[in-house]
Amino acid sequence: MKEILVLLTAASPISELRGAIPLGVFAFNFSLEKTLILSLIGNILPILPLLIFLEKISNFLIKKSLFFKNFFNFIFERTRKKFETSYLKWGKIALIIFVAIPLPFTGAWTGTIASFLFGFKTKESFFLISLGVLIAGIIVSLMTFFGVSVLK
Repeated sequence: MKEILVLLTAASPISELRGAIPLGVFAFNFSLEKTLILSLIGNILPILPLLIFLEKISNFLIKKSLFFKNFFNFIFERTRKKFETSYLKWGKIALIIFVAIPLPFTGAWTGTIASFLFGFKTKESFFLISLGVLIAGIIVSLMTFFGVSVLK
């Protein structure tokens, strides 16, 4: 059950693996390796369905509800502003960097929205976002490892 909680935490749009790795290591006393693997799987799991269905779902909900229209307009505009400058400077490598930075509102979910907004192809987006998730996982694992080392 604890493993599933780490997977679900990593799959969620707010915490992603930035929350899942410390959860597994500190709360559940999992090894860093086990936690990293669970977190990577959980964080990568939603990417492909999001890439495939984001446009269809958002268009449907925008047509049906003013709330969702405002919600998606806000999310899409915020993501566009946050990502556009980097994209113009770095091209598609910016997507890897954007996802890899372990800060709030960067990660697989926001990277998926950015790839959708900028018209990236699904296979390419999946690869770039997954690479960013891997880099973020390594960064968060190192931060967690050094945090554990300092605490001992």
